[in-house]
Amino acid sequence: MIQLGVIGMSPGNAHPYSWSAIVNGCFDAAEITAVGYPAVAAYLQANRETLGIPAARVTHVWSQDKKITESISRAVQVPNIVNKLEDMIGKVDAVLLTRDDPENHVAMAQPFIDAGIPLFIDKPLAGTWQDLDYFKEQVAKGKFIMSCSSQRYANEFKVVKQELHNLGSIELVTAVGKKDWLKYGVHLMEGIFSLLDDPKAATVQHVGNDGQDIVHIELENGIHITMHLFMEITGTFQASVYGQNGWRLVEVKNSYSQFRDNINEFIRSVQEGKPRLAFEKTENIIRTLIAAKDSLAQGGKKIQVYAHS
Repeated sequence: MIQLGVIGMSPGNAHPYSWSAIVNGCFDAAEITAVGYPAVAAYLQANRETLGIPAARVTHVWSQDKKITESISRAVQVPNIVNKLEDMIGKVDAVLLTRDDPENHVAMAQPFIDAGIPLFIDKPLAGTWQDLDYFKEQVAKGKFIMSCSSQRYANEFKVVKQELHNLGSIELVTAVGKKDWLKYGVHLMEGIFSLLDDPKAATVQHVGNDGQDIVHIELENGIHITMHLFMEITGTFQASVYGQNGWRLVEVKNSYSQFRDNINEFIRSVQEGKPRLAFEKTENIIRTLIAAKDSLAQGGKKIQVYAHS
């Protein structure tokens, strides 16, 4: 059995609870609700019969706050609490870095990368060129690093993907989501790029404002994507795919299934000894994410995604 360590948590991100519950097959709904995540408790309860991954178990947990660590341990029955994240080294087979604050990813990942421990890093992998370069260099050295948004594995995108040939030549994808570009734009981008078989991005232009992110992406194959991320709107993640012969709407609602499939892919990767998701696909998305941020900072300038070497 693969023994997993979990690193948590960043504000508003319940993945240390939900992902550990999905792996271990158990959860305390009252505890998860008490710490502010009733929706997580609800979808775990709704999917109770499929909880648990027999090939793995979360055995160690660390967070920046002992009380939070103890809460995660209680809620999802993680038997071992460590005082320093480095204390997991030598005791686990792989690590889930379940934090979505990319500014902390390098520092938290580095001990495990140096120790050669397979690592999954929650989205977004990086928010700066410097951090992306670090991870790219480590992958080039043969280090096991996997990172993506779980929307790559969303059933809603897969249903449309199996019908994509009926739409004819794809011309345009439009997408709408809520919250910020860096942490939530990556969700939609992951689903869209996976839907289109991960074409390379050519240019990106941010024509909105901070908190009202409107981003135009042109792919090397000529397809255009427009993305709209607004902090204050309500609704689900949506994408519309337009071809010359038809169109389809994607509305993402099932978080649980995409999380479970993502974790399963990581577990399978650990079993096979290398990530099943090519790093180049992650790099392509993170490059686009950072380039859009640069475009906003430069007053809406069109940015060549691969200009940064």
